Amino acid sequence: MLVAMSLAPVAAGAQERPRLILQITVDQLRGDMPIRHQSQFGEGGFRYLMEAGIHYTNAHHTHANTETIVGHTTLATGANPAAHGMVGNLWYDRSSGRTVYNIEDPDYSILTSGADVDDETEIDPTQRAAKTDGRSPRAILTSTFGDELAVNTAGASKIFGVSIKDRGAVAMAGHAGKAFWFSKSAGEFVTSNYYYDAYPAWVEEWNAKRLPFSYADQSWELLNPVDTYLFGNDNKEGYKPDFAGFGSTFPHPLGAADGRYFTTLLTLSPFGDQMTADFAKTLIDAEGLGDDDVTDFLSVSFSVTDYVGHFFGPSSLEAEDNLLHLDRTLADLFSYVDAEVGLENTLVVLSSDHGAPEAPGFLKTLGMPGQYVTPDSWDTSPAVARIKERFGLSGELFVGYDHPYLNLSDAVRDNPDIDRVALETAIADELVSFEGVAFAVPSSRLREGSLPDNALTRAVLNNYHPDRSGDIYLVFQPEWFINDMDGLSVTVTHGSPWRYDTFVPIMFAGYNVEPRQVARRAHTVDIAMTLSAVAGTRPPSGAAGEVLLEVLGQ
Repeated sequence: MLVAMSLAPVAAGAQERPRLILQITVDQLRGDMPIRHQSQFGEGGFRYLMEAGIHYTNAHHTHANTETIVGHTTLATGANPAAHGMVGNLWYDRSSGRTVYNIEDPDYSILTSGADVDDETEIDPTQRAAKTDGRSPRAILTSTFGDELAVNTAGASKIFGVSIKDRGAVAMAGHAGKAFWFSKSAGEFVTSNYYYDAYPAWVEEWNAKRLPFSYADQSWELLNPVDTYLFGNDNKEGYKPDFAGFGSTFPHPLGAADGRYFTTLLTLSPFGDQMTADFAKTLIDAEGLGDDDVTDFLSVSFSVTDYVGHFFGPSSLEAEDNLLHLDRTLADLFSYVDAEVGLENTLVVLSSDHGAPEAPGFLKTLGMPGQYVTPDSWDTSPAVARIKERFGLSGELFVGYDHPYLNLSDAVRDNPDIDRVALETAIADELVSFEGVAFAVPSSRLREGSLPDNALTRAVLNNYHPDRSGDIYLVFQPEWFINDMDGLSVTVTHGSPWRYDTFVPIMFAGYNVEPRQVARRAHTVDIAMTLSAVAGTRPPSGAAGEVLLEVLGQ
């Protein structure tokens, strides 16, 4: 049984290297959430990690833009976005004159398998910026831990990334691994021809089972009696989401299999993580992960916490119940790994790509501030008019805002008569007078090194890449954020340098790990460094962290 063999510390020196490294990323899992709900968890899931493993309770990202691709790539590379280049889910590409999606690649198309695969999105609208369905990791500018593992073993290690989100799978698989993600349009797990010329037979067989559609006409029901929940009296005051008939209260119906939003609603329920885990277990068996003494690597990124958090907030009955469902999904996955590989032969690490703020409606019930930012009218504001008059400008000042960067128009940037440092500084000075704006950091000042050295500017600098970052970095007031994703209203949006967005768990368990809780500050850039030390590889090329010595038994 999982609990019987796993809750006891594994004897040191059981073997030279772990047979499998299993990296779990729980999307939008703020660091306090496992602690808050620990007493509600069953055996073998989160409690296995927290009680039989090393739990870093004060772990943070060190970059400012806490978005999905940024966090996942940082976890994979041990580098900050200033090095790995993934500065946001979207960024404005000056060479093409358009906003691009982080892993889009016109040279590598989605492999077809008889299903019609087109642009993903309904509740993941960032992908709509992509002009191609192609996906690859080529925009990641540094190596990942998986890449270095491949180098170290001359390609013998098997390296995979799995997620509902394409960017969650691709970032973690790196350049040398294989990635699979869920296509909402096809209702299948897919990949691109960067990785394969044709699907492996086991993937075709898994898709042929049509497991996602077995959830048709079901509803997301509470796992336990409502009076056992911390947020059992949640009335969503101030915001009552109802996307495509999903409802604002339990039960949440998924609808018919042929419904337009069926697969989207599937990923907005615990069923989405369950099918992801099922695919991962099938992969472990079919690819023989952990079957020999060469260390293999599997990343599984669970996305439902993020979708639920966006719509209902992290302090909601839905978020609480989903976490309890995920706990069972993790326990089942760990039990499977225990049976197939042995947890004593597997190093498990769990973290998150980012945390989350609270929903303003929830904060108001507690008498706390929180609000939404509405920047739509900024370009026509009196402040912008003053800037134009001062610098003798006409026409559009900005080409657009791609969180967290405001981008100047090409006409302004290419004007040789304009002092860019003075212009960006003047814009930043005006922006801080706008409602909800805390800071505005000019990129030109970052390049010159002429900003005060504090935690905020260091985080913004860690996010700065000269070819991809915009001209002015915006930081909103704590608990203020834009609640619009491509016209779709949500209750919570992450992406700030505030601690609620940078705060994530880091947990290690399994191979040679002795239980302990560590309260000192740790960082997500430390994970890839630590995995490299355990696996005996060189560190990823841009790695900026330190080895977490507790994982090495020191």
